Amino acid sequence: MNKTGVPEMFGSMVFNDEVMRARLPKDVYNALHLTIDEGRELDTALANSIATAMKEWALEKGATHFTHWFQPMTGITAEKHDSFIVPQEGGKVIMEFSGKELRKGEPDASSFPHGGLRETFEARGYTAWDPTSYAFVKDNSLCIPTVFCSYSGEMLDKKTPLLRSAEAVNRQAVRILKLLGDTETTRVIPTAGVEQEYFLIDKSALEKRKDIAFTGRTLFGAAPPKGQQLDDHYFGAIRPRVMAFMCELNEELWKLGVLAKTEHNEAAPAQHELAPIYSNANTATDHNQLTMEIMKKVADRQGLACLLHEKPFKGINGSGKHNNWSLSTNGGENLFDPGKDPSKNLHFLLFLSAVVHAVDEHQDLLRTSAVSASNDQRLGGYEAPPAIVSMFLGDELTNILESFATGESYSAAPAQRMKTGVDAIPDFKKDTSDRNRTSPFAFTGNKFEFRMVGSSQSVSDPNVVLNTAVADALAIFAERLEKCDNIEEEIKAIIADTYKAHGRIIFNGNNYSAEWVEESKRRGLLNLATTPEALPCLKSEKSVALFERHGIFTETELVARCELQLENYVKVVMIEAHTMSDMSKKGIIPAVIGYTGQLAEVAAAKKSIGMDVENSVETKLTRYISGLTSDMFEKIEALDKAYAELPESESYQIQAEYCRDVVLSAMEDLRAVADEMEHNISREAWPFPAYGDLLYSV
Repeated sequence: MNKTGVPEMFGSMVFNDEVMRARLPKDVYNALHLTIDEGRELDTALANSIATAMKEWALEKGATHFTHWFQPMTGITAEKHDSFIVPQEGGKVIMEFSGKELRKGEPDASSFPHGGLRETFEARGYTAWDPTSYAFVKDNSLCIPTVFCSYSGEMLDKKTPLLRSAEAVNRQAVRILKLLGDTETTRVIPTAGVEQEYFLIDKSALEKRKDIAFTGRTLFGAAPPKGQQLDDHYFGAIRPRVMAFMCELNEELWKLGVLAKTEHNEAAPAQHELAPIYSNANTATDHNQLTMEIMKKVADRQGLACLLHEKPFKGINGSGKHNNWSLSTNGGENLFDPGKDPSKNLHFLLFLSAVVHAVDEHQDLLRTSAVSASNDQRLGGYEAPPAIVSMFLGDELTNILESFATGESYSAAPAQRMKTGVDAIPDFKKDTSDRNRTSPFAFTGNKFEFRMVGSSQSVSDPNVVLNTAVADALAIFAERLEKCDNIEEEIKAIIADTYKAHGRIIFNGNNYSAEWVEESKRRGLLNLATTPEALPCLKSEKSVALFERHGIFTETELVARCELQLENYVKVVMIEAHTMSDMSKKGIIPAVIGYTGQLAEVAAAKKSIGMDVENSVETKLTRYISGLTSDMFEKIEALDKAYAELPESESYQIQAEYCRDVVLSAMEDLRAVADEMEHNISREAWPFPAYGDLLYSV
């Protein structure tokens, strides 16, 4: 740990509110806060003053360059660095940074994913400063969080829709609160806490696995004798190399103001998790993007490789990203705090009902917010929620909502205490409901945990959907409340009506069970198992109407995002298929032929001295492996054929469905033979590090 104390270290590389208050003239600081809090325009003189203070602070932190740090639709971040130097007479330079440079940049918009919104010759794009997110210094550059749009105004990033959706839910939530008599709240802020799962393997092993290097996951790999059967890794003692990684990671994150709080081993060997304290959703999204980047950098410095793929190892738990979402007022009140008696807390139940309405009405959009070729491999196993969206409320809240719908009185169960039976350990009060780790969307006390998101994904997408869908539900409720004569009775009616219409989305049982799949069908819930099935929902008439109603996306932008993700799905699968074929032809087949040659030589030597080798181990093994080799070569040819026959269509939907149905199937067939082959040849002969080497090398 750095000798500097954590409080002194925390946020030391961030141009945060404390730094701004100390370095900006009072009138400039106040004007900036009007921009942040109320959306007031910041004039050029004030922007210049802020830029100068920001530059001087950044220089003190060792920065020589500045960059507009933005989040294009790649799912990762982008940077273009410019130095502060300005030439002077006599071959000298000075360090300058203007308000114009702070507020606007011009990256090439056609070179980033755009889903058909731009042509190659239409290159101009803009980045614009987001003053609600603090600037920071990283790698000797001042990083300025920005939005990113095309010359024609279409949004090409993940931050802009998130900010728009936050405004949408703020407008409708404040509208509701005013109707409920709250005259103090002026702003409602969506908050998020993002739990990040990841794997750590030895860097040397990564360098010997083209599949991990090119695709982020193992395309081959026989199951090791010991995987996670004993459940001994979860919350186990952290190994020294992993602890060293975590300590350095914490320091780097704390310097950048990331509230890294909890770290532990996860269920699978070599798998771990980091969880921060929650913050506003915009900051939480920025911080999670930083976290993923810095995880990889720190791992590399430690001689490790950090894998963020959702399913890096077949037969081993994959990695997710749990997005803990809530709404808080500017006065610090959590709108999803049930209070001591939730059955009488009508304000809480009204906002809870809005979420029930939103999740059921827009279950398809929640599913699309977690789609990817990699996440498809994780969802639905006994490690992650299925692709069926449902929500867990627990028995107490479910019974309360049901009592409103039926008109029957609700009687709370008597409070229970946990008794350990150990005199030295006092009894303690039990929670009113259990947790449900199988639910994709679970209420966990004062927030909702969306567990469907993949470990490598940006959390912008699910938060945009949640903010917008809940804003829409609140708008519907507000219209009813504005027309009613009795607010309290109308709230009760809204709660009852919502449960009757949308209660089907509530499921408190085992989401992993086959019975739930059948039950969800009876309820009329969607089961969008794969990305090609789910993505068309993003541009449906209902989805377009929702996002246009609240000013989040235009129909053109939604169509582009759908096409972009389908295109990405196709490219990912095709890269995997090509890598698999290449590894088979250049690695596995030559290695196996060499190994069978060695067996044949041993058999020939035995035969030369008169031994009967017809039924020898060498002969039997040679025959078996030769048969597998022939089978594998046929599977390689089938995969190459599938790869080559990708439909030449302008529709990425058609290509994505082909990849799902044909290419992925051919890949599975090839893998099955290769993994069986790995079980039957020597460890020394196999050309790649085995699962045991990868999972237990750190």
